[in-house]
Amino acid sequence: MAETSEYLHVELVAADRTVWSGEASMVIARTLEGDLGVLRGHAPTLSLLSASVVEIQVGGRDEVFVAAVDGGFISVADDRVSILAERIERAEDIELDQARIDREEAERLIDSGNGAEQRLRHAEARIRAAEKVA
Repeated sequence: MAETSEYLHVELVAADRTVWSGEASMVIARTLEGDLGVLRGHAPTLSLLSASVVEIQVGGRDEVFVAAVDGGFISVADDRVSILAERIERAEDIELDQARIDREEAERLIDSGNGAEQRLRHAEARIRAAEKVA
């Protein structure tokens, strides 16, 4: 009989790399329908993510991994969580001052279209992620 883990197996994957992979006791992400918290035994789920912060409670440790995603997907099944996004930034890699500048630029361009609203949401997610680890 196969031994089961007391943790979730989580993969956080950007278009160009795996950002984080490992065991976690909980994952929190924001979908288009609202916040989603995932623990072991969660019902199978497939949802679209909004530009937001993802938090991963690292299994067996008092550590939270925080990242900003620009949207994407979250899939939950059989105690496995996959988060896929075009861009994912680890919170500790985000320069808070630059994220604030990016937000201001997007706010100035909001009426012009050209993806400014998406840029604004992404900049705000980056700021929230960086502030969580500051």
